Amino acid sequence: MKAKELTSDSLNEQQVMMLRLLRKPLPEADFVQIRHLAVKLLSKQLDETLEDWEKNNNITEESYSQLSKSHFRSTSQKA
Repeated sequence: MKAKELTSDSLNEQQVMMLRLLRKPLPEADFVQIRHLAVKLLSKQLDETLEDWEKNNNITEESYSQLSKSHFRSTSQKA
């Protein structure tokens, strides 16, 4: 099966730069380390996004506690 040719039209500048950096295959341990760092960064960004959403919507630990104790079909949540 032939790999689809990626063009700079379908990739942003950062993606193209990363592909150029990784043009030569890395030892597996180095690749695993880079992948781990990328996942760690994305996880941090997700945590920050969630914290901002909670702050903007006044979501607290008590809010989560109340949700965990209520049934999703409760009559108090009428549409």
